[in-house]
Amino acid sequence: MADTANNNSGNGEAGAVTKEDVLGELRRVKGPDLSDNIVELGLVSEIVIHKDKVYFAISVDPSRAEELEPLRQAAEKVVAEMPGVGSATVSLTADREAGSASAPPPPTQPSPVGGGPMGGPGAPPPPMGGGIGAPGAGGAPKIAGVPGVKNIIAVASGKGGVGKSTTSVNLALAFQANGLKVGVLDADIYGPSMPRLLGITGRPQPVHGNILKPMEGYGLKVMSMGFLVEEDTPMIWRGPMVMSALTQMLKEVAWGELDVLVVDMPPGTGDAQLTMAQQVPLAGAVIVSTPQDLALIDARKGLNMFRRVDVPVLGIIENMSYFLCPNCGERSDIFGHGGARSEAEKLGVPFLGEVPLHMEIREKSDSGQPIVVSDPDSPQAEVYCKIADQAWSGIEQEQGARAAPEIVIES
Repeated sequence: MADTANNNSGNGEAGAVTKEDVLGELRRVKGPDLSDNIVELGLVSEIVIHKDKVYFAISVDPSRAEELEPLRQAAEKVVAEMPGVGSATVSLTADREAGSASAPPPPTQPSPVGGGPMGGPGAPPPPMGGGIGAPGAGGAPKIAGVPGVKNIIAVASGKGGVGKSTTSVNLALAFQANGLKVGVLDADIYGPSMPRLLGITGRPQPVHGNILKPMEGYGLKVMSMGFLVEEDTPMIWRGPMVMSALTQMLKEVAWGELDVLVVDMPPGTGDAQLTMAQQVPLAGAVIVSTPQDLALIDARKGLNMFRRVDVPVLGIIENMSYFLCPNCGERSDIFGHGGARSEAEKLGVPFLGEVPLHMEIREKSDSGQPIVVSDPDSPQAEVYCKIADQAWSGIEQEQGARAAPEIVIES
């Protein structure tokens, strides 16, 4: 299994660490039951090397995740101490390569009369996740947060091309304009946008150990894979590596004290979304869609995914909602109009607002000058600020709903 892992070192320098070097060191780490090393047991599911950074995952039975945390730490330590390795990131995952031994499948869920175990009329939906941190039979375990970060919001979409990243950065700046301390995590590993959207260049510097100092732009603290690789470098990674990178950017960054961390999610409902839901307590999710039916179908999938993992949906934003001609002022509903509002009403979630299709939003985004800071008095910036107000009110309502009721004992 480990022999099929990728080596993406990409530098070709003499003496560079290779996959074989890493596997050699990992043979020093005993497996879960001390019967053999983790390489011979086939537990090393992926190795990726980028310059002096090594990423890999160890496949384990998810029910033993907490027990096997020392094994993960030991594997990370032996690789991190190798000459030529700047840092190592290791995740425990239930994912396995084809042909490897696997943990026994979970017992089939009983279904009501008329439905099969995994589908059909009346059958319960299949459980989400199944990886490390997934809720068990005794209820969802308490998830540790990110030190110093009070609230984490995921900005998501069911599909690409709906303007989610532009919405994320302007929403973050609108939170900041409303007096909050804000950070942005670019969780789109395959297509990071934050360096260009915020006009930030350079690389994050280590603070101590593996902890990195986030980059800053317009007062926001920012972390993105785009700071760690060249803009035209493709990230040819499998799921476990995406999970490892996201975990590192969440928990190995000196975020400091933040009122809210806005996470720009990749499109879809895959590994990144599940990792976020399992690794940190999300205060809520904002769904971005355009008005047409095709986009709304995928937005509905994203919304239902967050509901399935018990993340509050703060609302839906209709992006590219309409177009006002800058010359004649005539309005055109290029992608239709009102679809997201109608969908929000149908699904019983708040409708946060309509963002127009406007040339200035696009131009300012491309030049690294988001509209909320470059033209804060514009109608477009005002729309983002109103959306931020509503989203923040939703967070406060969710926090109030989760607060324990006061118990009064009368004498």
